[in-house]
Amino acid sequence: MSLPRLGVVIVTMGTRPRELAALLASVEKQDVPAVRVVLIGNATPLADVDVAANVTKVPLEKNLGCPGGRNVGLEMLRESGEVDVVIELDDDGLLISADVFRKVRQLFAADPRLGIIGFRVADEHGHTERRWVPRLRADDPMRRGLVTAFLGGGHAFSMPMLNETGLWASEFFFGHEESDLAWRALDAGWKILYEPELVLQHPKTSPARHAVYYRFTARNRVWLARRRLPAALVPVYLGVWISLMMARIRSVAGLKAWWGGFLEGVRTPCGPRRPMKWRTVWRMTRLGRPPIL
Repeated sequence: MSLPRLGVVIVTMGTRPRELAALLASVEKQDVPAVRVVLIGNATPLADVDVAANVTKVPLEKNLGCPGGRNVGLEMLRESGEVDVVIELDDDGLLISADVFRKVRQLFAADPRLGIIGFRVADEHGHTERRWVPRLRADDPMRRGLVTAFLGGGHAFSMPMLNETGLWASEFFFGHEESDLAWRALDAGWKILYEPELVLQHPKTSPARHAVYYRFTARNRVWLARRRLPAALVPVYLGVWISLMMARIRSVAGLKAWWGGFLEGVRTPCGPRRPMKWRTVWRMTRLGRPPIL
């Protein structure tokens, strides 16, 4: 069994220096080392960041968003030809176990059609929030298995899968880029595995802390439907999410931002439309999450 070579991509805006230093140290302590680590500075020079010899710092003049910044790192690793599997980690995450990379390598080596592994995200007390579990029945975060989604904070990609599906949808900038990539992977016949033994420690935060949260998530959800869903499912999907968000958003400012983003998603270009096959819809339904939720 050939064991894949590992690469790592981390994107930072330079606003979490202590957390980033701890993350880089936890990457360095893995019992299976990464061939190469790429640290992307989104509109930050990275001048004060100390790194190990296998870490390449790439400061960007402009903030490309998380997916755009990650694409820079993925392209570098792909062009190098040195990496078979890429692990991407949030800059405020932490690998609390030293065997994460070894387990990732074993899982990909055992299944050539495994495209994505999603890590379990847990706070400093070991608690995993329901929204961090990539399935509708989220009562047991320790239940591993094939799923239809993954968390952007900690995951691993097969490079052959990325070569087939393409990289992140950089135009999304923030929000739902994981769904866009997951749906493309499933439509191409790749598997997504949620593996709770692979833990990324992450502070307990609300995504709504970002000023652009409501606008971008609404816009990108419309873009996602327009890009990836069969025409008959687009109004169903958007209708379900309109109902859910109207029940969840409690502030007038939040509602205004969300509807502004929704209308932006309807009116603006969303990129090429490549709807998933109906057999993919059925496959996702059998996995427990049809693409209307």
